[in-house]
This record gives sequence, C-alpha cells and structure tokens, in this order.
Amino acid sequence: MAEAINILRILRQGDSFEPLTLNLGQGQEATVTVLVLPGASADVRIAADLTGAGANFRMSGLYLSGADEKVNIVTEVKHLVPETSSNQLVNGIAGGKAHATFYGRIVVAQDAQKTEAFQTNHNILLTEGAKVDTKPQLEIYADDVKCSHGATIGRLDELEQFYMRSRGIPEDEAKVLQLISFLSPVLDNVPEDRREELAALVEKSLRGIV
Repeated sequence: MAEAINILRILRQGDSFEPLTLNLGQGQEATVTVLVLPGASADVRIAADLTGAGANFRMSGLYLSGADEKVNIVTEVKHLVPETSSNQLVNGIAGGKAHATFYGRIVVAQDAQKTEAFQTNHNILLTEGAKVDTKPQLEIYADDVKCSHGATIGRLDELEQFYMRSRGIPEDEAKVLQLISFLSPVLDNVPEDRREELAALVEKSLRGIV
C-alpha cells in the first residue's frame, strides 16, 4: 500500500496558501489539515481527484477571524472510479467585520459506484458585522453511493452561556469554552503527534478574539 500523505498548513498574518492538487491512485490515502489563525486573510484552494479503488481523502479545516480578515476556502473532490471515499469538515468563527466563504464541490462520476463522500461546514458569528457565505455542493451521477453535505451559520448558545455563568464562570471564559467545544471535532482530526500543541495554539488564538 502507498504511503499515506499528511499535509498540515498553519496560516498566520501575511502567510499565503499555494493551491493544492492531489491525485490519489489505488489504495492511496491523504489527510489535509488547514488552520487559519487570527489576522490571516487567506485564499485556500484544495482539489483532489480519486482515481484508484480504495483511495481516501480527508480534509479538516478551521478559521479564526476577529477583525476584518477575508478567508476564502474552496475545495473540489472528484470521485472518478468505484469504491473511493472522502470526508471534509470545516468549522469557522468570524468576529469583527470578518468575511468568510466556503465553497465545496463533490463530484461522483457515473461509474464511481460504492462511493462514500461527506462534507460539512459549520460557522459561528461573534458580531453583527461579521459575515459568512457557505455553499457545499454534491453532483452525483452514480446510484449506489453514500453521500451527504450540510452547512450551518449561527451564534453562541445563550442558554449554555447562562448555565455556565450561573455556576461562576465569567462571560468571556464561558464563550471560550463554547468555542473550544465547537472546534474540537476539527482538532480531533489533527495528526496525533501535534494535536496537543495545536489545540493550545487554537485556544490562545481564540482568547485573542473573544
């Protein structure tokens, strides 16, 4: 079996993202993780063609924007042969006057039976001035597949905040705890040897925008 591909990109203010294109043949696996930290305006473009049976693509991403950043995340995954799989999860937090967009496209070709493809984008707005646009898409031309996509845009749960504050947790700390919980599914997918380090980095970054 081919060696698994693991790609981690951490974008800080001033960093850019080189467009990433993957072609995964038989049995190949690729895991891509992208963290966009406060202050970074980024155009993230990721494409993956699954061209061999057993190919698997996983993408996890998060963005933290608390000022006037512009974050654009575009993914395109094409399942071109039978028995391939993909899973994408992108969670983001926008505050200040930040503007984030997510555009995800999954294509399942006519011959790509037994495909499993999932795509999810969740977003939280911290302020009235922040904006998020999200458009996950599925194009399915085969009939024996398991595929789903979904997106949400919302605000922090006020009842949950009230519950924590009633137990003596300060308001800002209650918000941070909620947001850490919101981002934890993405952090769970970070390579294990760096998970603790990156979780601490994300928490520190969150505290800077809440």
